[in-house]
Amino acid sequence: MNSNLPIQIKVVILGDSGVGKSSIILRFVYDDFKGETDSTIGAAYKGKVYQHNNCNIQFNIWDTAGQEKFKSLAKMYYRDATAAILVYDITNSQTYDGLKEWYRELKEFGPEDIILCIAGNKEDLVDSESVQLDTVEEFAESIGAYYKRTSAKTNYGIDMIFKEIANKVCADKRTTQQTILGSMTLLQENIPQKKKGCC
Repeated sequence: MNSNLPIQIKVVILGDSGVGKSSIILRFVYDDFKGETDSTIGAAYKGKVYQHNNCNIQFNIWDTAGQEKFKSLAKMYYRDATAAILVYDITNSQTYDGLKEWYRELKEFGPEDIILCIAGNKEDLVDSESVQLDTVEEFAESIGAYYKRTSAKTNYGIDMIFKEIANKVCADKRTTQQTILGSMTLLQENIPQKKKGCC
C-alpha cells in the first residue's frame, strides 16, 4: 500500500436550514464566504486534501439539506461516515433543539464509532447569542463530541473543527500501525529458527 495516498475521510454536515452548513464548507474548502447562499437540495459534495502532522487526508464532505422535506434523504449519507459535524445557529435556540434531533437520528442510522463535532455557528453575532454556552458544552460532553464556536463569515474556528477530526483519525491510524507492527514482531519472535548443521 502506498503510504503517500491520502486517508479517505467521509464527513457529513448536519443541521437545520439556515444555520450555515454550506458556508462552513465553502470557507474550509475554498476560503471563501458568500452572504447569501442557495438552500441545499438533497445533498452536495465538496472535497479537500488536508495535510496534518505528516498525515495526508482527503476530506469527502457531504452537505445535507436541512429542510424537513429532505430530512429523510440525509440518512443515506450517514453510512460509512467517519465523522459528523452538527451545526446550529447560536442566535437561534430552535436550531439547537433541532441539533438534538439530528443527533438522535445519526445515532440510529450512523456508525457506532463516528467522530462527533458540534459547531455553534455565527460567532460573529455572539452579542445576540440565545443558547447558553454551558448548556451546549454539557450536551457536547454527554455525547462525546468536540464543541467549537465557528463563524464562516470571519473564518473563526472553522479549521479547528476539521483539525480535531484529523487529530482523531491520524491518532487511530498510528495506533493501528503500532498494533500491526507489534503483532508482526511477536510473530517473528515465535517463528522456530532452523538449526544450523555441523558441516
